[in-house]
Amino acid sequence: MIKEVIFDIDNTVYDYDRGHVEGMRRMGDYVLEHFQVPREEFERQYQEIMREITERLGMNNAAIHSRNLRIQNLLERWKQPLFPHLKNLYRMYWGTLLESSQAEPGAAACMEALKRMGISVGIGTDMTAMIQYEKLEVYGLSSYVSHMVTSQEAGVEKPHRDFMELCVRKSGFCPEECLFVGDSFAKDVCGSAAAGMHAVWYNPKGKARPEGIAVPEHGYKEIRHFDELIPYIKGLE
Repeated sequence: MIKEVIFDIDNTVYDYDRGHVEGMRRMGDYVLEHFQVPREEFERQYQEIMREITERLGMNNAAIHSRNLRIQNLLERWKQPLFPHLKNLYRMYWGTLLESSQAEPGAAACMEALKRMGISVGIGTDMTAMIQYEKLEVYGLSSYVSHMVTSQEAGVEKPHRDFMELCVRKSGFCPEECLFVGDSFAKDVCGSAAAGMHAVWYNPKGKARPEGIAVPEHGYKEIRHFDELIPYIKGLE
């Protein structure tokens, strides 16, 4: 019997891609106005900074997701004042993302149904913690969440076993009583299945399964809409 459902956040309970595009567009407008850097050049150098930070910190470090570190390093590269531009750009990116994205269709209704069934809701997400709290609040999902794990707290990124085992430990249940839902086949599906949880691949756009990644030994469930999740859970019971 499933006693806890653990959700990823980005591109699972809300549309990250849409918000990210809008956030980058707004930052591009800002750097063009203040520093005369064309949008294409800004985005190219932004990607370079991301790679440099990741190489320096390693993949299993939540700080690689930090927008303020990326912006800081970019301004330093351009020999521009950090203040007020660092905070302006940081707030512009996240403010735009939060305003232009919305909860995935059926996400709140699914969590409400789980609550009525006596099934607790957890969160298992890469990223630094504070912005993930804000997302859950803005998209109207925070009241359903009993506990959460971020890669900042776990000290490792998904699909690391330590991350998944912390999710299970916080749930208070056995791995086989937990179900993990996420959009990343490698991180969410394979990572949770390897830790003994039931794995659900949230794939609303019908993407092909990534090549070169082994299917979990005990399988997984693919869903295109959150309406499919509750019937699946009931079927497991």
